[in-house]
Formats: sequence, structure tokens, C-alpha cells
Amino acid sequence: MDTHIVKGLPSTHGDHYQLNTTSLIRHAVRTYPEQEIVYRTADGSWGRYTYADAYVRIKQAANVLKGLGIGPADIVGILDWNSRRHFELSWAIPGLAAVMLQMNLRLSVEDLSYVTDHAEASWVLVDESLLPIAEALAPHVPKVKGWIVMSDRPLSDIETSLPRVLHFEDLVAAAETEIDWPIIDETSTYSACYTSGTTGRPKGVYYSHRGSYLHAMAMAAAVNLRRDDTAMLITPMFHGQSWALPHTAVWAAAKIILPGRYMAENTQLLVDLMITENVTVANGAPAIFQPMLDYIKTLAVKPDFHNVRLLSGATEPALSLMREFYELTGADLVQGYGATETTPLIAMNIGVKPSLRGKISDDEKWDLKRCQGLPVSGIDIRIVDDAGNDLPHDGKSVGEVLVRGPWVIERYHRLDDDADRFLDGYWRSGDVGKIYPNGYFKLTDRIKDVVKSGGEWISSIDMENAIVGHPKVQEAAVIGIAHPKWQERPLALVVPVEGAELTRADIIAVLAGLFAKWQLPDTILFVDELPRTSVGKLDKKVMRVEHADIYKDAQ
Repeated sequence: MDTHIVKGLPSTHGDHYQLNTTSLIRHAVRTYPEQEIVYRTADGSWGRYTYADAYVRIKQAANVLKGLGIGPADIVGILDWNSRRHFELSWAIPGLAAVMLQMNLRLSVEDLSYVTDHAEASWVLVDESLLPIAEALAPHVPKVKGWIVMSDRPLSDIETSLPRVLHFEDLVAAAETEIDWPIIDETSTYSACYTSGTTGRPKGVYYSHRGSYLHAMAMAAAVNLRRDDTAMLITPMFHGQSWALPHTAVWAAAKIILPGRYMAENTQLLVDLMITENVTVANGAPAIFQPMLDYIKTLAVKPDFHNVRLLSGATEPALSLMREFYELTGADLVQGYGATETTPLIAMNIGVKPSLRGKISDDEKWDLKRCQGLPVSGIDIRIVDDAGNDLPHDGKSVGEVLVRGPWVIERYHRLDDDADRFLDGYWRSGDVGKIYPNGYFKLTDRIKDVVKSGGEWISSIDMENAIVGHPKVQEAAVIGIAHPKWQERPLALVVPVEGAELTRADIIAVLAGLFAKWQLPDTILFVDELPRTSVGKLDKKVMRVEHADIYKDAQ
């Protein structure tokens, strides 16, 4: 494709009107000031206020930051859960043309220190419950001028070793409730998020106001999010801005639920909240949705979630998980595809294309849900071979996924050696996938995770999901391990459901009809748990190191 930009006849449109995140919240408050936001408090109870109430505090928070000398291009970090204050600051900081730094609570102190220092954060706001993380971080981030503690308790009751400490609520209470928002160039950064750094140091992804605005519009259309929906932010706002659901919900003027802190081991809170608040849209990963489903199974009366869309990312959900959710509750567990570098939405699999309705069987419909969906409007996807040549969209040709669009990065922040991550203006995802003639996109693996045995590829994702389909399997991982004869052979790591007994024969039985005999794993290990990265994905790098020698003496 020719990348040369051709200038035509100038339009009479308001092309100088800047798209920015402040406009999103300002317009929503203007038209739907009464719309509700429900949030969890530090003591575990629930609070409620409106868009209008939130906007007053957003303006006060912006005035607080402005009074501290924070302005255009300054970096302000946030250490917090999906809280009311986090939501407010996600508008207040960018509203000053400053940058909100998303500080991933799951990163090590070493990586989080690197992120804070590399971004050159000047101030950090921290929830009281996360003071231990901030205190461990403080000695390693000399560029930080001060720390603002967020708590309902007075500062005099809070003990901390942090230097230069202020109290957020005290500052907000004394701040003006009106502000003259600056007109921000839409190409300016609104927020910064760093990749999880599974290989090397975390890399900075800096989102523009324009890209975020357009992404919100595209995601609202893809999810069919409307003003009568209720959106619950399960995915953390501290990484990937909760997959941009806050922006999307505000663009649609939907009711918003902020569940605060929760644990994957106790997702009863999330299910109960979905029932009581009539949640219709929520985002999360299979690692969260599976325990939610397990809790639902214990309920005498199953909830009616027929209007619910559960947006699933991070890793492909097992077909068994999607089917069980639908059969028990009516909920549509929807696959999405994206990355930190893509804001994140690239593709979404909601419903069957009209052209396929009535033409495919129920089994074919379920098989179609294994795809990551249809590329959203505004995004270009290419599938290329090792030489960078485009492959046909025939549902068979598999290659690396390249992505381009207004909310996809063109470079990493202050990283000079990133050329290998881009090709012809496209971001190289590192994923392997294919596109069918009907337009559906299917991710088959990560390039680094695909098993290459005897010159042939074996999809670890497809094998994992087949194994998880066994009713006694909690989760599974398939990795490629060096083999003296076949280059690599698959190794399956399986976590049984608590109390269940499994054998190798049980696993082979669920794979036998789906994979050729030569593709089946030579070894299956039953383990108590699987290692995960800071963003909750299976950490296959750790697994490969731990089991690197398992086939070294094989023939």
C-alpha cells in the first residue's frame, strides 16, 4: 500500500477541533449528569454518585495538581485499584495536558522503579493500602518530587516513611470546583503504560488523546455499548487503562461500576455485584471468568445474564468456558484481541455475521467463537510470512500478525532499538494467526510459543483449550521443549480441579480426535499451579526454563 499522503481540496469542517479525553467526560456530564457511578470504598461498602458529582471532583483534582505546578507534558503516576479516585484522576491529569502514568501493581519493585524513572514521573498518587509498594519504590525514584496519599482517614492517622507527603482529600476539599480547561493538541499523550517486560525491560507505550477518543468510539460500536448499559471495570485500570472500558463507557454514557480491590480467589463479589446492579458489560480474563463460573455453579438459582457481554482478553478462553457460561446464565463470553500497544482493541467476536445466519449449524457457530473475531473498523491487519510477504485470507495460511491504525503505536517511548518491532509502518505483534475468507481472524499462537516439531507447527493455544475442555482440568499450558531429534516436542502442564484424579490417558483421550498422533505431547505433567506474568498471563518463559532438560536424553 502506498503510504504517501495526498493532499486534496481543504474542507470546511472543524478540523481544528481537537479530540481529547476531556471532551469525552465533559460531553457525557453535560447530557447525562444524572447517570450513576457505583464504587467500592476502603471498608468494603459501596458508594454512589453521579457523573455530575464525579465531574466536580475531577475539576477539583485538576486544580490541586495545577496548584502543585503540574502542567503540559508532566508525568503523574497512580498506584491504585479500580477506585473512584483512580477514575477521577484518569480525567483530571490528562485534562491539564499532563500524562497519567499507569503503575502496574504486579510488577517487581525493580521493574516498577525503572518504569517510574524512565517516564520521569514528578508526583505519585498512592492509595493508603498500597503504601508498602510506594515505600519500597521511593528510594529508587529520585525524580519524584512528592507523594499524595489517597485515604478517607486523616493524614495524622497514617504512618508512612515516604518523603514529602500530602493528603489528597484535604487538598480536594480546599480546591476550586471550576476550571478553565486548556485546549489540548489531540496528538499529545494522555496516558502512559509500560509493557510487562517478560523479555528485557518494560517498554513505554504512550497513548494520544486522539487515538483514545477514536478507540472509545470504535469499541462502543463493536461492543454495542449504550446509555442503558451498566459497565463493570474488572480489568485493572493500572495496566491498559482497563482495556479502555472507562473511556468507552463514558462515551456511551453508561452506568459505571468500580469494584475496587478484589482477589481472583474470591470472585463472589463480582458475581453478586453483577446481579444486584444489573451489569450488562464487564471485562476480564479467563483466569477471572472461570472462578466466577465456578461460584455461579454453587448457586441454587442461576442468574439471568442473557443481556450480558463478558469481554474476554489476555488469553483465548476455552470453548467449554464460553459454552458453560451461556448454558448456565445466558451470558455471551466474547473474545477480543489486542495488546498494550494497540489501546487495545483490534478485533472483537460479538455475534455471528448476518451473512452467516441460518447458513451454519449450532456446532459451527460455537466453533466460530474460537476466533478472535472481526477486525474493528479503522484497523488494518496483515498476515505475513517470514519474508514479510502477505498471505491469502484462506483460513489455512498462517503467519505473523501485523497491525496498523490510529490507536496503534508507531514507536516506543525513548527506545532507539525498536526497529525490529515494526514493518512498513505496521506494528509487529509477535503473534501468529490466520484470516478466513469470511473475514474472521484466528490467533493460533505467539511466535515464541508455537511448538516447532520436525519442521511442522503445533498450536499451543488450541491444544491448551482442548485439554481445559476436560471437566477435571482447571487449567493447562503447552510449551515447546528442545528435542535432540525433532527440534522441539510439546510438553503439557496440567492443573487438575481440586480433589480430582487425572492420568495421561485422560488427557490424550480429549486430544486424540483433534490432533494428529505425532502432535500429541510426549510428556504430561500434573502440577498444583502455573506461573504467571505481572499481567496474569501464563509465563511460558519460566516454564521453558524450568523444564528445559526434560527431553535431553530422548531418542
